[in-house]
Amino acid sequence: MITRPKDRITTIQAAVAVTSFILGFGILTLPRGVTEKTGTPDGWISVLLGGVIAMVVGIMIAKLCRRFPGKTFYQFSREITGKWLGGLFNLIMVIYFTLVAGLEARGMSEVTKLFLLPQTAGEATILTFMFVGMYLITAGINPIVRLFQILLPITVIIFFVLLGISFQVFEINNLRPVMGLGISPVLKGLSVTALSYIGFEIMLVLNAFMKEPNKAVQAIVLGTLTPIFMYIIIVAIVVGSFGVDEVTTYTWPTVSLFRSFEVTGIIFERYETFLLALWIMELFATLVGAHYFAALGLAQLFKKQDQLFMYALLPMIYIIAMTPKNLNTVFKLGDWIGYLQLFLVIVIVPVLMIVAILRGKKHDPVS
Repeated sequence: MITRPKDRITTIQAAVAVTSFILGFGILTLPRGVTEKTGTPDGWISVLLGGVIAMVVGIMIAKLCRRFPGKTFYQFSREITGKWLGGLFNLIMVIYFTLVAGLEARGMSEVTKLFLLPQTAGEATILTFMFVGMYLITAGINPIVRLFQILLPITVIIFFVLLGISFQVFEINNLRPVMGLGISPVLKGLSVTALSYIGFEIMLVLNAFMKEPNKAVQAIVLGTLTPIFMYIIIVAIVVGSFGVDEVTTYTWPTVSLFRSFEVTGIIFERYETFLLALWIMELFATLVGAHYFAALGLAQLFKKQDQLFMYALLPMIYIIAMTPKNLNTVFKLGDWIGYLQLFLVIVIVPVLMIVAILRGKKHDPVS
């Protein structure tokens, strides 16, 4: 067992971690992506359906993990399928988390350079965040989860305050007609929204640290409900404010929305800076979590100390972050990571569940 006695988290903490991991990079770009795909104002319906699908798959993951309380995916996958096939699954999971860490690092750099520190080199920003994150993850899962707990409530509050103010540019007619072209555009939008819910699969690892692993389903449900609600609201308001044609012209439509209005007569007139600063911290928290989960996977795979792999992964994460040549290739990297996540949750997880059932691999959950 690699977890220490203090490495235990509550159900609420697990839910907060899932929520924060899902939100990450997607909320700044989702309105454009889903609107481009649907070509109609019905992107919010695609977001809702994608969220329901993510929740159902997440519940399946939680039920699989409940069969192996106190064990991570890296441990029970080899118990279910054997040393070699389980080891292959573990490597795929490690690669996935390493890619996510690299994407989040590059995302922080892009947002920081474009909106906050335009004269700062991206390399300096990435390295700074990576080394600060390294200091955090060496202490284990608890400080990572506490970081999620601190950031999420503040981010959500500021997010909804800004959305409330943005109603001054919102026009309900831009969302009509609902499903005017039928269900087909909505289904096309699922290919985008499914990728926006990357993150719920962390329960494959997080469940091993829960004080009450039998409540993993509750953690998944709570953890996905908040992103679903936030995604629906932001897509509806952005499309309602700009219209379908204009939304697709913005690289960062959510930021453009918050820049499209001013509130005069108050101390501050431009509020998007607050959200961007907090969202950079959310990206940082996701980077830290992905880095930790990847290092943990290698430690359990090779039965070595996890800190060794934490340091070893630093150059890999940096190389991944610096590989995309421009913002378009950053988004393309995000798409490929999304496809890898779909492979994990649609292929590997069901295979593990079926084999575990057939082999009778079941343990009583810890209560």
